[in-house]
Amino acid sequence: MSKTLKSLLLGTALTAASAANAVELEVTHWWTSGGEAAAVSKFADAWNATGNTWVDGAIAGSGDTARPIIISRILGGDPMAATQLNHGRQAQELIEAGMLLDLTDVAEAGGWADIVNPPSLLDACTLDGKIYCVPVNIHSAQWIWLSHAAYEKAGLEVPANWTEFEESAAALQEAGVVPLAMGQQGWQQNIAFGAITLAVAGLDAWKGVNVDKNADVARGPEYTKAFEAVAEARALARESNVQDWNQATNMVITGAAGAQIMGDWAQGEFSLAGKVEGTDYSCLPGLGLNPVLDTGGDAFYFPVIDDPEVAAAQKELAALLISPEIQVAFNLSKGSLPVRGDIDMSSANGCMQKGLQILSDGGVLPSNDITFSQDTTLQLEDLQAQFWSSDMSAVDAQAAYAAIIEDAD
Repeated sequence: MSKTLKSLLLGTALTAASAANAVELEVTHWWTSGGEAAAVSKFADAWNATGNTWVDGAIAGSGDTARPIIISRILGGDPMAATQLNHGRQAQELIEAGMLLDLTDVAEAGGWADIVNPPSLLDACTLDGKIYCVPVNIHSAQWIWLSHAAYEKAGLEVPANWTEFEESAAALQEAGVVPLAMGQQGWQQNIAFGAITLAVAGLDAWKGVNVDKNADVARGPEYTKAFEAVAEARALARESNVQDWNQATNMVITGAAGAQIMGDWAQGEFSLAGKVEGTDYSCLPGLGLNPVLDTGGDAFYFPVIDDPEVAAAQKELAALLISPEIQVAFNLSKGSLPVRGDIDMSSANGCMQKGLQILSDGGVLPSNDITFSQDTTLQLEDLQAQFWSSDMSAVDAQAAYAAIIEDAD
């Protein structure tokens, strides 16, 4: 184990690498919005401060664009030294093929089993008892973000939940405000569908479909209510014609839209724009109806590279990414929750404090990245893209959805 790695694992100050042993590591990720770029710079700056070099390999276009590029490079023999993926089942086949570095020794030395919270995040990095990724944040998708400027323009109080938001939509439209901002991508629409489903259909029905993969529940009355609510949301987003999620967030920031359903990472865009939670915008976990959160997020994997010096540097970087100071700096910038349960996050704003409280109370669920294969996830996203861009009825969409759940793996 190198001197730098030992230092990180002991929680002491970083040890700068000498010019002789400094290593360049190419790191690929899809964090390209303003808030995301500010967050990833925390990682890069910390790595560069050790005397090594972070060669940034940002891939624009969201995970749906980046993942195939990342995986094809690894399979094609042109691996990067480290790469972002979502922890869960996205890397399972690469691990089974022996193409990702075993980080078990780093995890054991760093006591990851004692500090990663919830433990399911580390479980999602584990296959056959070995750990293959370092989780760096917790992301949850069940948030609605509300513009105070839009509601002031409409002469209304900011809603306290999804029901009040729906009731406010007509007044927003009369004031020239788009009620719901929505990017035209299936993964964004699938996030909105999942958040509305959890809020409207309820926790038991959500678990029945997303954990137990019960197609009868997907065809049942609770999900009928959810699909009807999603159809209503689609109508409220008809005038939203932006493509990327951060463009939709900007509609909320500028008051052009009343709300957006998006993961907690939207908070990074508000922060970058200088907006203050509680004054300029509000956030409601679980859409204010069912305050539970799924716990997916991002992790870094390290492709196997036949160079002992690079392998040692990869393990040093893995330890750095989960070190206390870096976890605080990165997650405060990213708008996500830290994976460590032993660090001081008292400087976090009200939105993040809400998330931390839910996490502390145990109101967490597995994310779809963990429960569904990538193939099933893409089928669900394709269905949502078709539904949101057409006049497909809620009845037809529910039937198509249940058929996917019936064959889900």
